[in-house]
Amino acid sequence: MSASPSPRTASAPDGAAARRFDLERHDALIAFVQTRAGRCCLLLAALAAVAPHFGGIAALAAVAGAMAAAAWPARRGAILFGLTWISALLNTSLGEVDTADNIRAVLQQEQIAPSMGTMLSLGFLCLLFAVMLSMLRHVQKRPQSLLARRPLLTLLSVQALLCAVGSFGLLNGWPRALLWSAVFVFAPYLWFLPFAIADLRSRAPSPLAMQMATLRPFWSPSYLPFGKGAAFLRKHLSLTPMELTVTQIKGLKLLIWANLLFILRDVLMRVFADGAGIPDPHDAIDALLAGHAYPAVIGWAALVLATATYALQVAAWADLFIGIARLAGYRLPRGSWRPLEARTLMDYFNRFHYYFKELLVDLFFMPTFFRMFRAHPRLRMFFATFMAAGVGNAVWHFSRNLLEVAVAGPANAFASYTSYLFYALVLAIGVGLSQVRANRGMRPSSSFTGRLGSFVFVWSFIVCIHIFGDGTRVHTLGQRFKFMASLFGVTV
Repeated sequence: MSASPSPRTASAPDGAAARRFDLERHDALIAFVQTRAGRCCLLLAALAAVAPHFGGIAALAAVAGAMAAAAWPARRGAILFGLTWISALLNTSLGEVDTADNIRAVLQQEQIAPSMGTMLSLGFLCLLFAVMLSMLRHVQKRPQSLLARRPLLTLLSVQALLCAVGSFGLLNGWPRALLWSAVFVFAPYLWFLPFAIADLRSRAPSPLAMQMATLRPFWSPSYLPFGKGAAFLRKHLSLTPMELTVTQIKGLKLLIWANLLFILRDVLMRVFADGAGIPDPHDAIDALLAGHAYPAVIGWAALVLATATYALQVAAWADLFIGIARLAGYRLPRGSWRPLEARTLMDYFNRFHYYFKELLVDLFFMPTFFRMFRAHPRLRMFFATFMAAGVGNAVWHFSRNLLEVAVAGPANAFASYTSYLFYALVLAIGVGLSQVRANRGMRPSSSFTGRLGSFVFVWSFIVCIHIFGDGTRVHTLGQRFKFMASLFGVTV
């Protein structure tokens, strides 16, 4: 899997038009932002951009904390550490993440008062903190242990074992509720720990406090490591006052851009979904199954609109998270970089969701590439790409919804996941073949016709498979195939 065109942090090309938007190139603005009044203006503008999406208190903590970490580099680690774990505690207690809700669902199954959900989530979060700290210390002392050498495999095995114990009738009542509480609290951190472990095994790792500070950092309380781990952040840290100011201005620009993307998403929904009456694809499937299908042109419009709004939402949230990280002084690449310019499926995969691609490359592609099929370069490249875009993609998304395993059981959970498995399979084959073609020097023409053809091919492919990979489990794989066939005039 190629190293990408990674999302850019540099300014656009020179030119009068470009300079009007490249605020970080204006010396007067840079000088103003370095003053106390300028920093206050930067904080207020960033707060206005973040508050609609984080909420007032959380936005103030994130923006002010990020700028405080940048302003006092000697205390950066302590500030990040405090913000990350205070954010984790507050998000859990205020229900801003799904952990407490998932625990309440299991409590209801076991006929235990759901009000215990918040207390359990907070308690297990504190316990998990101690466990993860012990794990990282273990890696420091024993860098050749199984956890140190195979962190992802070890952690996934532990998670699978816990899920199995909680799913096959071995536990009931409080023991089962406690076990699933531990699973739900641990699940998001599984994808951050391998980066911390890899850094601790390097020659010059960040200290333990910094490793803990970057486990689900405060700027992105999600399952995906935006900014990866301490090593990546250390590499992208702004080192001079000028560099810091430029990075923060770019962060504010990215926050504003994220809001524009959110607005565009909402406008598309209001104009086409509400105004023009274009249905959600799942409503269109329901109509087809009920015997009064929408015309094919409406079905295609529904699929295109769903793909567009999904792409805008992914890009907007990614840019919002990275914008806050840049306020803290980290020159991180953007989360999404002009995916409409993708000329191949590999190019699309690199551009569309940069940090998800990086996670798959680091945790699935690289280990496979360096161990498998060394005597067969093309097969080696294809298989490593398949493991990342297919297997890694499917595993990550499945681990995000372990509630389905707890409530419906493993068999039903896997059965309802077949649509995404099909999506991951098709995407992996497409991206893998695209990667092999690129390595053989087979690239699209740079002419206008060539670029147009590449755009039509890439986005036709993405639109057609979106109905299988939207992450919902409402309809079966067969029902989605029936809908897609109807769009091509085929009655199944």
